[in-house]
Amino acid sequence: MDAQDPASGPAANGSYAFTVGFDLDMTLIDSRPGIHATYVRLSRETGVPIDADLAVTRLGPPLEQELAHWFPDDRIQAMGDRYREIYPEYAIEPTRALPGAHDAVRAVQEHGGRAVVVTAKHEPNAKLHLAHLGIAPDAVIGWLWAEGKAEALREYGATAYVGDHTGDVRGARTAGALAVTVPTGPCSAAELLEAGADVVLDDLTAFPGWLREHAPELRARTAGTV
Repeated sequence: MDAQDPASGPAANGSYAFTVGFDLDMTLIDSRPGIHATYVRLSRETGVPIDADLAVTRLGPPLEQELAHWFPDDRIQAMGDRYREIYPEYAIEPTRALPGAHDAVRAVQEHGGRAVVVTAKHEPNAKLHLAHLGIAPDAVIGWLWAEGKAEALREYGATAYVGDHTGDVRGARTAGALAVTVPTGPCSAAELLEAGADVVLDDLTAFPGWLREHAPELRARTAGTV
């Protein structure tokens, strides 16, 4: 599941009709139980009270932004490293795929497209989640948040990006991609629309139908004819 170099991979010779990016946490997967368990463990190890119930309501931004609520600046890097170290033990097993996640990724591929996951999560842990749940995108790119996601979306030629957070909308718009959203995370449909989302679906179960209707547009965008 390693990310391919788009300059030398199938996209370079035109074998993909289009590329769609997906966010991970609260778009494809419900990682709240596992993240909660990891914060509880980190709190026990460090003796620092962490409100894990509150932390899992704010998923989306990079880990360090959440850790800044609980640790002084000079400890954030070390705590982030420790969190990522213990994460596989506590977070992978409890995490579940959100409804429609498998079908959404497969739908892109069945239309001749490439599905790439672009996430703020530590990339090795993102890959563990996807492998555990049997979700098989064509590439996984981690460590990117909000406008920073545009870097990977442009590199892979994504014409749409699917996410649950206003930061995902900003990333899509910065990349010039359609911002397709689902209010399955911390942001409501109204908040996503206000941020500039092009599309708000109830959840990913609606995505294959949306894609059937809009695949010609995504192909045209990829070919530069719109």
